[in-house]
Amino acid sequence: MGKAAAPRALPENEAKAVARMLRVSPQKLNLVAQLIRGKKVANALADLQFSRKRIAVEVRKCLESAIANAENNHDLDVDDLVVKEAYVGKALVLKRFHARARGRGARILKPFANLTIVVREVRAEAA
Repeated sequence: MGKAAAPRALPENEAKAVARMLRVSPQKLNLVAQLIRGKKVANALADLQFSRKRIAVEVRKCLESAIANAENNHDLDVDDLVVKEAYVGKALVLKRFHARARGRGARILKPFANLTIVVREVRAEAA
């Protein structure tokens, strides 16, 4: 006797994955997210594998999770998946203190970010 299930927020041909609390600034994470937007998932995975950015490893994990969600939870064909959306949001910011000369202090900000990846199944039209 619980609540009724909420309706699905995404269309039937889409799946998503969210990576939360990634220890990187949203601006830097967005640079990597821009690499994969609109690409087929195979090309996006290859781009992330050879990217020299540190956070590309975490973005790749999130993309692989979205692909697994599409395949296992929504019965979508992996070969037809395209990265529909890859967007970044701000999470919390740790504020730290760095001692400076003459008794002063400087603030150090350690930002965190969230990443959401939505993949969509786009069927190739057979002629």
